[in-house]
Amino acid sequence: MTRTEPLATTAETPSVVAKLSTLDRFLAVWILLAMAVGLGLGRLIPGLNDVLAKVEIGGISLPIAVGLLIMMYPVLAKVRYDKLDAVTGDRKLMVSSLVINWLVGPAVMFALAWIFLPDLPEYRTGLIIVGLARCIAMVIIWNDLACGDREAAAVLVALNSVFQVLAFGLLGWFYLDLLPGWLGLGEGEQLDISMWKIALNVVIFLGVPLVAGFLTRRIGEKKLGRESYESNFLPKIGPWALYGLLFTIVILFALQGKTITSQPLDVARIALPLLVYFALMFFGSFLLGKAIGLSYERSTTLAFTAAGNNFELAIAVAIATFGVTSGQALSGVVGPLIEVPVLIALVYVALARRKKFAPTV
Repeated sequence: MTRTEPLATTAETPSVVAKLSTLDRFLAVWILLAMAVGLGLGRLIPGLNDVLAKVEIGGISLPIAVGLLIMMYPVLAKVRYDKLDAVTGDRKLMVSSLVINWLVGPAVMFALAWIFLPDLPEYRTGLIIVGLARCIAMVIIWNDLACGDREAAAVLVALNSVFQVLAFGLLGWFYLDLLPGWLGLGEGEQLDISMWKIALNVVIFLGVPLVAGFLTRRIGEKKLGRESYESNFLPKIGPWALYGLLFTIVILFALQGKTITSQPLDVARIALPLLVYFALMFFGSFLLGKAIGLSYERSTTLAFTAAGNNFELAIAVAIATFGVTSGQALSGVVGPLIEVPVLIALVYVALARRKKFAPTV
């Protein structure tokens, strides 16, 4: 993929669809197949999840880290870093993103967790942890597929990363320990997670590909010129973003395939509030962006950065605090099970609404 504009024309120009690569044309199919392959491997190969889980450093899964780095690098190499000041100067976008991600998002997940799972405290706590972990990785792909603003995505993801390091522990204490007591909902719980582990998560999943993408852009433009860099080099590395995505999905679901398939009713209970959460966060943010005068590209970026969650961090926190077999960990695992197909569907929803926005000048 050289860019993701071809997806936007899928419903409009059949002749263009015929020119798309097989990978691009059937993207949703490949993602669903990757999920099925991962679940099947995790279910059919005894001990596979244990083997994969042991390949880690500092609590970070190396297979997942490799997949995410491969996935994010090509997209971040496409970002025009000399245009980031145009994003940071957009106060409506910046303020809206901070409010939605760090005030609205956690509160919405807290409310949904208590509404849908009042009798299942472990799953409820796991969902609240998912709501606290704002997305810094896969959102880059969803945004790019929906033709969102790459530069805006880079800035908002970096902003989320800073706040994640500073605010995750504080919000965890507020929503899991303090607020339930205030509301008379029972005794609270405490998270056992250090700021260092959160910072390490941010450095690996965002810092490394961001630096690599920035250096590639800078050196590439210096040697080739911007036009040649974008027309010749980027198309060569573009498909690797989706290869990395599919690899990550297979590994992720292979890790948890047995758990997910052995507890279908529990998965369904956890999935329902997640579906409502993704819908509320995406459509609410998308409509807010249009209402305050943002372009389609920036409204899309705002919506995906609001709807996505950092499932790597959520799972790591749940396992570190409550154990690998805990209900809290299962909630974290169900997160990407629901998020991946839902957000790929929302890519097409966003593209279908593109014509409702005024053309970008």
